[in-house]
Amino acid sequence: MTLGRGIIGVVLLAGAIPGCSSKSTLEQSPAPVEFVWDRFLDTLQERTMLYFLRETDPATGLVPDRAPSSSPSSVAAIGFGVTVYPIAAERGLITRSEAASRTLRTLASLLLLPQHDQAHDAAGHRGFYYHFVDRKRGTRVWDCELSTVDTGLLMAGVLFCQSYFTHATAMEDSIRMLADTLYRRVEWGWAYDRAEGITLGWLPGEGFHNMAWKGYNEAMILYILALGSPTHSIPPESWDLWTASYVWAPYYGAEFVSFGPLFGHQYSHCWVDFRGIQDRFMQSRGIDYFENSRRATYTHRAYGKENPRGFRGYSQDIWGWTACDGPRDTSFEVDGRTRRFGYYQARGVSVDWVNDDGTIAPTAAGGSVAFAPEICVPALKAMRSRYGDRLWRAYGFADAFNPTYTTPETGPEGWVGKDYIGIDQGPIAIMIENLRNDFVWNTMKRNPYVVAGLRRAGFSGGWLDTLRTSGR
Repeated sequence: MTLGRGIIGVVLLAGAIPGCSSKSTLEQSPAPVEFVWDRFLDTLQERTMLYFLRETDPATGLVPDRAPSSSPSSVAAIGFGVTVYPIAAERGLITRSEAASRTLRTLASLLLLPQHDQAHDAAGHRGFYYHFVDRKRGTRVWDCELSTVDTGLLMAGVLFCQSYFTHATAMEDSIRMLADTLYRRVEWGWAYDRAEGITLGWLPGEGFHNMAWKGYNEAMILYILALGSPTHSIPPESWDLWTASYVWAPYYGAEFVSFGPLFGHQYSHCWVDFRGIQDRFMQSRGIDYFENSRRATYTHRAYGKENPRGFRGYSQDIWGWTACDGPRDTSFEVDGRTRRFGYYQARGVSVDWVNDDGTIAPTAAGGSVAFAPEICVPALKAMRSRYGDRLWRAYGFADAFNPTYTTPETGPEGWVGKDYIGIDQGPIAIMIENLRNDFVWNTMKRNPYVVAGLRRAGFSGGWLDTLRTSGR
């Protein structure tokens, strides 16, 4: 059974191992300051978006999991891809018509792909999609799972397109109709257990996975979309079930809901503006989820500065741990210590879980740029300056690098990955745009399904209350 990246969050919490102890002597997340726009972000965003514009299959619109290595499509990467197309139009890389054409092709392909409960020749079942599908045929590969969270990330992008393409043209009318159909047919309640929550996935012939999504991780957007469905919603109490397993603890001088890899603090925020809105849990803590992610980002910087495990290259300007590529599964001696390295895995640092093998992922800082640009932009620029064209390439940053992994093949500078990964590229491009002008956030505020999901989860305050007073 192939579980893949989409379920890393729950696996981490289930197999948590002791990490660094709570810190109180290092920096806390300071109050946000006015950020002066840095033109480097324009260049980074443009290069990052080119991944989706150039690598997506032109006939099906399905986005590859990774490139330049050959790979199938990741349905989560499709969700990021269709979100990037309107951004690319707003930034002038393509026209609005080209963005609409790409989006229409993708949504039409998704709707026409076969859905049934057999193991072969299907793209999904009950509106959900398999984690990985063939880029040409759109059908399941690698015996992977029907993924609830990857479907959620896909649908977040689909609903963003529904709310962006509002012109009265045949193409944009079709996009809105297809988006509505795709979202409404997902049977969220089928994958929900009242005692456990939304299952991680389902396999033909085997049934549901024996674990469910518990907070806090990247599945927050999954619960919001499942709650907002007008056709197959889950009950409001599911949100309290989700938050009941939160770990709230101090780490490097800041208290927040813990999750080690930064992708869990980023993915849902790509589409939802959590500034000023709170559920019952955050009301009890006096912050919002945006501030929670900001604090988590600052602790990654503090960890990099302290470098408690003594890896090469870490500093207060070179840091960031998340799910990403790594050099390989092996171990050998470096600087008098035996180091164990890994290939693709979730890396992260938190009070209750640390997985650090010396591998740093630029998307950790890049996807958090909207939370804390004052530390993320210097980190990204330091990575580009330090590692140059080995790391900084046609589509922006390679997925990851490891200065400690030095072999005759890598040389003294260490390992740099050869691939870009769609689900790591997407947050960089999207969060740069949210930092620039709140574009994706403001567009999603117009989506009635997202608003309904937030309200059913018990969120209130800020822009949600403004919508209510304006009759929306």
